[in-house]
Amino acid sequence: MAQRTEAQTDNKSDINVTDNYDVDVGRVENVGSFTKNPDAVDDNILLAQGHAPVMRRSFDLLGTIGLGFSITNSWVSYASCFGQSLLYGGALATVFGLIVACAVQWLIILGLAEQASAFPSSGGQYHFTYILAPKRYRRFAAFVVGIISVLGWWVITCSGISNNVQCIIGMVLFVNPDYQPQNWHSYLLYIGLILITLIPIFTIPQKHLGKWTQACLAISVLGFVIVTITILAMSDGYNHPSFITTFDGTSGWPDGVAWVMSIGNAMYAFASMDAVIHVAEEMHHPSKAIPRAMNLTMIIGLLTSVPFILAMMFVIKDLDAVRAAHLPSLEVFHQATGSKSAALGLQSLLVVIFYTCMPSQWITCGRLTWAFSRDRGLPYSNYWNHISPSLGFPVRTTLLSVGFCIIYGLLYMASSQAFNSIITTAVLGVNISYAVPQAITLIHRRENKLPPRPFKLGKVGGYLCNAWTPLWVTTIGIFICFPNAIPVTAGSMNYVCVVLGCMMLILVGLWFTVRRYFDGPAIDYEMLGLQSSSVEAPGLWHEALFKRLVRFNTLARVWDPVSRH
Repeated sequence: MAQRTEAQTDNKSDINVTDNYDVDVGRVENVGSFTKNPDAVDDNILLAQGHAPVMRRSFDLLGTIGLGFSITNSWVSYASCFGQSLLYGGALATVFGLIVACAVQWLIILGLAEQASAFPSSGGQYHFTYILAPKRYRRFAAFVVGIISVLGWWVITCSGISNNVQCIIGMVLFVNPDYQPQNWHSYLLYIGLILITLIPIFTIPQKHLGKWTQACLAISVLGFVIVTITILAMSDGYNHPSFITTFDGTSGWPDGVAWVMSIGNAMYAFASMDAVIHVAEEMHHPSKAIPRAMNLTMIIGLLTSVPFILAMMFVIKDLDAVRAAHLPSLEVFHQATGSKSAALGLQSLLVVIFYTCMPSQWITCGRLTWAFSRDRGLPYSNYWNHISPSLGFPVRTTLLSVGFCIIYGLLYMASSQAFNSIITTAVLGVNISYAVPQAITLIHRRENKLPPRPFKLGKVGGYLCNAWTPLWVTTIGIFICFPNAIPVTAGSMNYVCVVLGCMMLILVGLWFTVRRYFDGPAIDYEMLGLQSSSVEAPGLWHEALFKRLVRFNTLARVWDPVSRH
């Protein structure tokens, strides 16, 4: 059995259990109760990974897909950034850069989904890293990945709010070209959107959150159909297919460099694919549901973003005007429809969809930060490790995420370029968190690190994904640091390197603050089948775990559900 350290025993804090929860926290279910409670196996799998089940399992598969896609929203996300790809390489880089970005990101996601299937936990990547890393390095490696994940998600959430701000400001400029937007205007709008997007998660009961995310999915897909059909139907002409096969960049970079940078830009359309992992403890059968949700989210993203951007490219009449526009998507809508009212209506629909993605981002940020504080990864973890008994979710860490976004938004007052550079860094940071556990799995042999699991890539596919992820993240990380255009001006300067340096300073400072008591989860490696180099053969690992749970009833005597953290 995994032993807890003295520091873990001495530092105790209450873990609040949601009302009417079906399983007694910290108690191994007997054989009969497994038939009465279908979630008992999942709860005990979580116990074996060092955590007590304290969240209501309210997400079904469709609700989980809704959560994942409402955040990713590939076609809407790309609508917010395709203008940069037009600068890199014209329509060719914009369309085919998106397709390549989907392919490379999918390989990354497949490797991550396999690990989530093996170790379902709201902690996600840092949790995988702790389990997979050598004992000597696991604490520091898990801490680094955890901090990168938390900061990355916080800043990506800021980017979602920022996109909506830019949409609204762009619409105002479209109606009134004489308006001169000030940074403080953007910041006030930014704060207002934060407050408005918090309403659903504080008013919708926890058990109905899955219905909310399903509705968000439906709104996005319906919006895609409306926008795509409208611009094609109202356009009085279409570009020749040769327009899409012409590489026409104006960034000043050589074609090869510009092509890779366009792929990096398009990866934003498939960012945050780990969202569903961070609600693993709130879904039924997460070992199976998480990989399905992640792959279906990618499929929906591909089937919406590619037709949308193809339609956009076919209806463009003045490419230079789109490149120069404050809001490229609105300019394309106007060129396609020939009507300001119709263009504003289509852009307003994008604003609504941007709004629907924000509550899901607060959900993910709150859960991830709570999971990390549960393992004492943050200062004052005893305070942050809290589930509201009345609302049934981690309110404190959700509000901590909100506080960060409000403070971070002050960069609007200083430099919008610095603000956008940090967003780019966040996308890179989240991908780094995908790469680290996969690199560890690759280096230390997959067959020794991963137990049998419902979603298995196989030997060839597994090694391919685990090798590709760190290779691609390293490569694209270099190109992300390049300025957007040359010659470099104050407006095109890229501050990603500066931001990365600041993040490293924050990381080191936090490590010296929490290293005395950050020990990670109390993993029972024997129950996970990771004690030896060969894992038990029969079926899925949770079936083997079920047999062990029946045999090792001593877990109920040594587990202290109150003092774990």
